[in-house]
Amino acid sequence: MTRLKDLREEEPKKPAARWRRRKEARPSEILEAAMDVFAEKGLTGARMEDIAARAGVTKGTIYLYFANKAAVFQALVTEAIGERVKQAGAMVDAYEGPTPELMANVLRFIGAVLVTTNRAALPKLVIGEIAQFPELQEFYRRAVIDRGLAVWEKILKRGIARGEFRPVPTGHVARICIAPLLVAALWRTLFAQFDTEPYDIDGLIETHVDVLLRGLAADGASA
Repeated sequence: MTRLKDLREEEPKKPAARWRRRKEARPSEILEAAMDVFAEKGLTGARMEDIAARAGVTKGTIYLYFANKAAVFQALVTEAIGERVKQAGAMVDAYEGPTPELMANVLRFIGAVLVTTNRAALPKLVIGEIAQFPELQEFYRRAVIDRGLAVWEKILKRGIARGEFRPVPTGHVARICIAPLLVAALWRTLFAQFDTEPYDIDGLIETHVDVLLRGLAADGASA
């Protein structure tokens, strides 16, 4: 089994400093380049020099911000998914309207990230490779999955407490909330290239919203 240390590369003793772009833009630009490289070559196949070349910087510049490839991947996951989960949690805490409307808003928010940006490649990487790196596997579980499920369960419990949703096992339903969005992301990155006509992913999300809310509606309530 490949370990996290296999993702690490020796740091140069004297990193070059020839790049003169805006300093505050460097980490985000490096992460954008890393996303492209990871999507093309996978987590195992990507090299720090590949990321540097895509970002238009020296390999030494990347080491000014990220200790190794594993750190790049963790930062990318935090920026691409972890921050969105945090934003979704803030939406839940601040929302004062009906829970079905809140649920629909969060589904569309997360869905837009997964199916309209290049971050859709992350689920494929996680499913295909992360089991080879137990430390990253645990990181993803704690930073993304556990926090994401907590947000969905909070929404569900809110709706149940307000009489808007019927009583359901929130742990199971929380997973049902996200599953179709992950399918959409995997479709984009694995199978869309074979579609004779572009698949209507927006329609999938809206259908998921409709079916989920109808299934959750309390007796006599409309979704």
